[in-house]
Amino acid sequence: MNSEINWQKSSFSGGGGEQCLYVGKHQGEIVLCESDDPASIITTSPEKLAAFILGVKNGEFDHFVN
Repeated sequence: MNSEINWQKSSFSGGGGEQCLYVGKHQGEIVLCESDDPASIITTSPEKLAAFILGVKNGEFDHFVN
């Protein structure tokens, strides 16, 4: 993972660092990476992440985990 980014992980992630999704902000963009492949970083805008979070809160993606 890029050490220049202040990464944050969910308190719901596995306690040993497994199955974690990290989120950070870098140069005005939102960056995400998974603990099992930290070199692969996904970039999106704050607006797109906000829309995604609203969809998650609304249950639009529940069928992916059920």
